[in-house]
Amino acid sequence: MARRLALITGASAGIGAASARIYASHGYDVALTARRADRLEGLAAEITLRSGVEAYAIPADLSDPAGTDTVLAALAEQGRVVDALVNNAGYGLPGTYASTSWADQAMFLQVMLTSVCEMTHKVLPGMVERRFGRIVNVASLAGLVPGAAGHTLYAATKGFLVKFSQSLHLENLSTGVHVSALCPGFTYSEFHDVNGTRAQVSQGVPEWLWLGADEVAAAGYEAAEANRSICVPGAPNKAIAAIAKVVPDDWALALMASQGSRFRKV
Repeated sequence: MARRLALITGASAGIGAASARIYASHGYDVALTARRADRLEGLAAEITLRSGVEAYAIPADLSDPAGTDTVLAALAEQGRVVDALVNNAGYGLPGTYASTSWADQAMFLQVMLTSVCEMTHKVLPGMVERRFGRIVNVASLAGLVPGAAGHTLYAATKGFLVKFSQSLHLENLSTGVHVSALCPGFTYSEFHDVNGTRAQVSQGVPEWLWLGADEVAAAGYEAAEANRSICVPGAPNKAIAAIAKVVPDDWALALMASQGSRFRKV
C-alpha cells in the first residue's frame, strides 16, 4: 500500500472518531478500533466514501489483556503496519476509590495505561526502523492540574501519559517518530454520558470552557506533525495549565476541594 496507516483506539465516537476523519483527510488509511462494531463499520464506510481511503473496522475490547494483540493481528492479516497511532480509548470511573471495586479499577488501568503502553511498545520499533511515525497519546488537562476527589485514577493516569509522552518524545528526536500528549479540557463527546455526569457538568461548567471534538482532534494532529511534546487546545485551557504551574499546591488543592464537585461524581 502506498498510503500510510493511522490506528485510532476508542474510534467509535468523540475525539477518536474525529481523529480518524482528520487523518483520513490528510491521506492516511485508517484502522478503527473500539468495542462497538456497528459504530466502527458505519464510520469506516463514511470515511471511505468521503476521503477515498481504506478504512478498517476492528472491534476489540482493550480492557481484555489480549485486546492489543487482537488489533495488531487483524492488521497483520491485511499486510499493514502502523505509521500513526492515536491512543484515545478511555473513560471515567465515577466514585471514590474506596467505594469502587478493585475489579473495576484494574479494568480501568488496563484500558487507560497498560494497553496504551503495550500498543505503543509494539508499534514503535517498526516506526523507528522506517524512520517515520506519529504517536498521539490523548491525555487531559486533568493530568496537568491537581487531582480532585472522585474518579480517583483518572487524573493520575492522564498525568502518567503526559510524562510517558515527554520521555518518548525525547527518546525519538532523531528517529523520525513524533510523540505528543494531547491534553484537552471539557470536550463535547459521549464521555460524560457514559460515566453518568452529563447533567452535572452541563450545569457546573461554563460553556466557554467546552471545545468540539473536531477542534481537539485537529490540534492533536497538528501537534504531532510539529513534534510538540504537549498540546493543550483552547486558550482557557492553556491559561489553566499555566496557572497550575505557579499556584502553590495547597492553594490549588483547596480550589479543587471547593470546585471539584462541579465536574466529578463522588
